Amino acid sequence: MTMTSVRQQWLTNPVREMLAGAVATVALIPEVIAFSFAAGVDPQVGLFASFVIGIVIAFAGGRPAMISAAAGSVALVAAPLVHSHGLQYLLAAGLLAGLMQVLFGLLRLGVLLRFVSKSVRTGFVNALAILIFSAQMPQIIGGGWLTYAVLAAGLALIYLVPRLTTAIPSPLICIVVLTAAAMALHLPLRTIADLGHLPDGMPVFAWPHVPLTLETLQIIALPALAIAMVGLLESLMTASVVDDLTDTPSSKNRECTGLGLANLASSLFGGIAGCGMIGQTVSNVKYGGRGRFSTLFAGAFLLILMVLLKPWVSQVPVAALVAVMVMVSIDTFDWSSLRTVVRHPKMSSAVMLATVAVTVATSNLALGVTVGVLLSGVFFSFKVARLLRITQELDDGAQRLTYRVVGQVFFASADLFVDAFDIRDATGRSVLIDLSHAHFWDITAVAALDRVRQRFVSHGIAVEVFGLNAASATLVERIDASATVAPQP
Repeated sequence: MTMTSVRQQWLTNPVREMLAGAVATVALIPEVIAFSFAAGVDPQVGLFASFVIGIVIAFAGGRPAMISAAAGSVALVAAPLVHSHGLQYLLAAGLLAGLMQVLFGLLRLGVLLRFVSKSVRTGFVNALAILIFSAQMPQIIGGGWLTYAVLAAGLALIYLVPRLTTAIPSPLICIVVLTAAAMALHLPLRTIADLGHLPDGMPVFAWPHVPLTLETLQIIALPALAIAMVGLLESLMTASVVDDLTDTPSSKNRECTGLGLANLASSLFGGIAGCGMIGQTVSNVKYGGRGRFSTLFAGAFLLILMVLLKPWVSQVPVAALVAVMVMVSIDTFDWSSLRTVVRHPKMSSAVMLATVAVTVATSNLALGVTVGVLLSGVFFSFKVARLLRITQELDDGAQRLTYRVVGQVFFASADLFVDAFDIRDATGRSVLIDLSHAHFWDITAVAALDRVRQRFVSHGIAVEVFGLNAASATLVERIDASATVAPQP
């Protein structure tokens, strides 16, 4: 790494980076506590994890300005293991998941993100914004008029203060002002202390207390794989969103490795595994976070809040944090997608809406993205298959029937290819199949060509296949040794 890149990633406007990281940390605390409960672990397990992951990923990650911590998607797949075998087995699974993620990065599997379409990414972002917003509802519904008043005041501060000054991010001002008011007026509001017990000290290094046996490996293997895959998917998707927001590239393979190292460290310090947090990352970027220093400070500031400033942090009204999270959900949602959903191709819009629907219905980001990717693949195959065109013409005094094939022949278009050749049209003639403008992609396409050729031969019709490009001819010859194909001249 050159000195120029070091300055760009660490020393560009450090004050702004610190303030942006502080906003991300404030938005992180309630979610991490909620996710810890969802996973069935003590809140300090999630908070310790977020501190350790934030510190490690700042140095090892591939996407500057990205916030990673204990996340809801990981909590969902971790909860069954905690309920059945306890925290120590979860820590062991986190270690194994970290090793898997490091291996994925070394194998350069970050390239798989290229198969995630823009529609799926938009659906992912919108679904997460909806989930962030819905997660705040239990904190305010039934809270009384005072809770709603504080929430309204918080949103007013967040959106009106920037009209006066942008020197300090408005969410920080919101938290400080509302906390001071609640403490001075002794308002009967729920506080962070009511959400769960904050840590009393620093995280301690310790190996998970599980037997090093094959039985243990059998217990943690599948949960570890699920944690690794879900964490990588959400982190890579979040990195892609930041790429778009900042118009800068990032190393997806390094992000895989960095997340693995962060989860290894987290598990060794008694924390749950984690991944990229898109809501907090969007907040960090919005308020000026562009480099690794904002990520580092977010992790360090979290420890400061948990340990040194614990008496004051415990008094922060939950309604004030809800106001920040509502702002995060509003900023995360891609509002332009509401206008473009009717202008974009129907299949693309269907993929985006399906990703949102599945994610929101299941609260499972990985499942939603998987469904979106599968639909994108199906729709893409359908569109490409429709581009296949086969025409026929008679020549040499109607003694030869020539079929001209234009387009892509693969598993989705193979049946269309076969159905275009009618034995009755070729009766009493020879057949020439011109493939000069076609390309054969897979074994299904080769089998379809062989099926057509054998159909003609079995009816005593002479057939010649002509014009395959070099790549297609090589594929045909490797799979079907009996094929005789004249290449392009």
